[in-house]
Amino acid sequence: MARFGSRISLPVLSSYLALLLLTVASPALAAKKNLFKTCDSSPFCRRNREYADAASCVKSSIWDPPYYIDPLTVSFDSGLLQGSIFKTIPDADTPIEFPFQLVFLESGSVRFLVDEKQRAQASRLPGFPDNLTQRRYNEASKWAVVGDLTPDDSASESSTAEQRAEGVFKIKYGPEKHFEAILSCKPFRIEFFRDGEAHVVLNDRGLLNMDHWQPEPPASTDTNKNEQNEFAEDKEEETQDTKQQPIEAKGAPTSSEWQDKFGGFTDKKPKGPEAIALDITFPSYEHVFGIPEHADKFSLRETRGGEGNHDQPYRLYNVDIFEYEVDSPMAMYGAIPFMQAHKKSSSVGVFWANGADTWIDIIKSEPADNAFSLRKSTKTHWMSESGVLDVYVMLGPDASSVYQQYGALTGYTALPPIYALGYHQCRWNYNSEEDVLEVDAGFDEHEIPYDVIWLDIEYTEGKKYFTWWKSMFPTPEKMMQTLAKRKRKLVAIIDPHIKKETGYKVYENMSKNELAIKTSEGKEYNGWCWPGESAWIDTFSPKAIDYWKDQFKLGKFCGSEPNLLIWNDMNEPSVFNGPEVSAPRDDIHFGNFEHRDVHNIYGMTFVNATVQALQARQPRQRPFVLTRAFFAGSQRLGAVWTGDNAAKWEYLQIALPMILSHGVAGFGFVGADVGGFFGNPTPELLTRWYQAGAFYPFFRGHAHIESKRREPWLFGEPYTSLLRNAIRMRYQLLPSIYTAFHRASFEGVPVVRPMFLLAPDNEDALGIDDQFFFGETGLLVKPIVEEGKTETDIYIPDDEIYFDYLDQTIYQGIGYHHIDAPLDKIPILARGGHILVRRDRYRRSSSLMNHDPFTLVIHLDKTGNAAGVLYLDDGETTAHARGAYLYRFFIFNAQDNILRSRSMQPTNQNIKSYEKTIDTVRIERIIVVGFDKTQLKKSGAVESFQDRKSWLTEIDVTEAGDGKASVIVVRDPKVVVTGDWSIQF
Repeated sequence: MARFGSRISLPVLSSYLALLLLTVASPALAAKKNLFKTCDSSPFCRRNREYADAASCVKSSIWDPPYYIDPLTVSFDSGLLQGSIFKTIPDADTPIEFPFQLVFLESGSVRFLVDEKQRAQASRLPGFPDNLTQRRYNEASKWAVVGDLTPDDSASESSTAEQRAEGVFKIKYGPEKHFEAILSCKPFRIEFFRDGEAHVVLNDRGLLNMDHWQPEPPASTDTNKNEQNEFAEDKEEETQDTKQQPIEAKGAPTSSEWQDKFGGFTDKKPKGPEAIALDITFPSYEHVFGIPEHADKFSLRETRGGEGNHDQPYRLYNVDIFEYEVDSPMAMYGAIPFMQAHKKSSSVGVFWANGADTWIDIIKSEPADNAFSLRKSTKTHWMSESGVLDVYVMLGPDASSVYQQYGALTGYTALPPIYALGYHQCRWNYNSEEDVLEVDAGFDEHEIPYDVIWLDIEYTEGKKYFTWWKSMFPTPEKMMQTLAKRKRKLVAIIDPHIKKETGYKVYENMSKNELAIKTSEGKEYNGWCWPGESAWIDTFSPKAIDYWKDQFKLGKFCGSEPNLLIWNDMNEPSVFNGPEVSAPRDDIHFGNFEHRDVHNIYGMTFVNATVQALQARQPRQRPFVLTRAFFAGSQRLGAVWTGDNAAKWEYLQIALPMILSHGVAGFGFVGADVGGFFGNPTPELLTRWYQAGAFYPFFRGHAHIESKRREPWLFGEPYTSLLRNAIRMRYQLLPSIYTAFHRASFEGVPVVRPMFLLAPDNEDALGIDDQFFFGETGLLVKPIVEEGKTETDIYIPDDEIYFDYLDQTIYQGIGYHHIDAPLDKIPILARGGHILVRRDRYRRSSSLMNHDPFTLVIHLDKTGNAAGVLYLDDGETTAHARGAYLYRFFIFNAQDNILRSRSMQPTNQNIKSYEKTIDTVRIERIIVVGFDKTQLKKSGAVESFQDRKSWLTEIDVTEAGDGKASVIVVRDPKVVVTGDWSIQF
């Protein structure tokens, strides 16, 4: 949701009128120059960049980095290597000590954890504020990581006594000891090897830099650069004195960093600077991916300038950004500090577990003349404002293994209820009960399926959550009951800002019990958001979570019904009159930690509280919650969308790279507002967006309050039919989509899959982000995202056979292939070797399809084989967690031309009970593409076998010709989905 609308309160409107006018005139200029920091205006980022620049100018044989490990402090036992890193300080008698742990985990990942001894162990440092926790914030992993962090005692040391004496420690670990970590004490670095090849190197360039505790120095006469010219982009030229500073001085904080000024706000830092930085190198990896959220290419660009590159680091800092820029490294609504590197037949990953403001520089170095590999290497530089250094390294070896290792740490995508994968209809706002029910009826009248209709903030009384605007929604219970008759749901928005108003019990009780975020002085923090003056619930607090859960009870949230679901927006948190449109960094959260420490985590804690509330409200139902802000681990809680896009072609184009980036970083349940939030799409743009959106994991149409209505039938024919066909295709594929989400829920493989996931050896495909493989279907989809385009070239990444999904035209051969794509066609190729499962009957909603029969579509590979899976459960409850589900494996074997269905699950009573509820669900049609009819055992028929019985079923055959494959259709083979069966072709 944007920050400004027609019903904003007068005080906020008057405060932000000038900003609104500037934003309307030039939103990109306002967003970039006025509201949000660049690295140059972020002191810790600027000086760590300068530190890196200075280090790069010094030959490694001359520069002696100030950080080293004393080998005498190092010990290894039961999967844990630990010791101390020391930092030399000019003119200081003793170095600063930073204890470290290198933990080898049973999952095969390694955790590198560095803290600061002085802050961690001091009883009370001189000059340290009494209301703050003195230790560095070390709880990011507590929120992000749910996996077992117990060291793997099978890891073993392989270094010799001589190597240890020289400060070199080698540890073998991982599956069959294929992985090795080598720690060098001076110069300090850690190299991670797989099968003898280095894949990840920590501190390769010696850029480790951690601010140590020191009291605030006397005020400097220098003026803060940010205050001199807050909105200037041009960096001040360095003075001769600055250029001559030693490297150590460039990395040290200046006196201005105890009181940073930006945009008219002063950020007081009573704990002093706490920044951390480390460089991470991926040797021989040219492509890196991840670190969402950015509106940028899937393969991340360099950030040190040059043609086609950025000149700013990628930033991770959750902010409410108005109509975000495309092709930009700017911060957006969410932050997942996970990066994947991929090259031919190899993937690795790194997770930087830190919830503070974070910047990441990326450069790519050319291979040396004598290098073993001819590939470029990617060198990254990670910089965070506070916290401990907490890094996890995953060595793959392939992309699926990386996703599984990352999921073992941070959790997997929660298996959503089936309705959440259907189509969602939303706008800001449906204004009344009559409006909601008229739209609902419109879908039925035009025979367009949908599952969920949404309400934005206008449904409330004065923007007070857990209330209804009675003049427009007098009987919300009846409205929801009407929707429930068609198995449809209603989503209502509830945000973390709570209106400060006498008599509003939600606020009064929250305030009385001190459950809100506090100022640095310990008072309740108040800022401005949609309701006007507001307080923000502090969902780091267990008591606040319990309070939040209580608000959702069916008997307390008056007017709500069991089919009411929740949308959490503005949870970055968005504060209209705050620095960078957010909360002040020196605000205080539960545990006496500053907001700067937990900023990127806050949004996840709020969704966590909401999910717990819905689970408590209906314990047997799977909750659905949509969030805008997120952090690593948020995938366990619900869905996300890419925020305030616009009805412009460039936003349709950037949506897919963003979705791919979310997916590889573990958050696969993601979508973009179909049609664009701001503005009014042309009929062509809306059509192409629905065709693309039908393949987004989260499929929602949404629009701004000032946009024209655009329900799928309002543009008339032919567009109503085109949009209907796209939505119906989505529902047709729901069984395969649900199966893909099931796999994501225990393996972490994204639903929208990058090219390298199915073609890991093809490095030419690594930069392609305008097409993707879809779930378990084998479908290669390339949406049309350019105006007026009626043809395209789709890239085939391997030598497998491909078929046009709609007309069975055969394509084969690595490279681009031309495809016609008139407005009524979505370019889709089906990769040979896959069996996808469909439901071809159209219903009003997904839940009404539960007992419909299935269609199997088999695209044979070049050897005549194919395989696929089907996961099925009741679609809404938690019974699947107790074994009440169906998991079938289908395989077509070219050796005997038999299609078989077999179970992939252990038998128990819950399975049998569930199977009884669907024991009449049958396979009504089987379509085989690419089968040679001369191989049929019986001409014109196939023979089916199930439950010791057999029978013949006639078939329809379409001959191959004109570049198209042959098609055999088996109509009603009379087999049921619950049992084992075989069909002889």
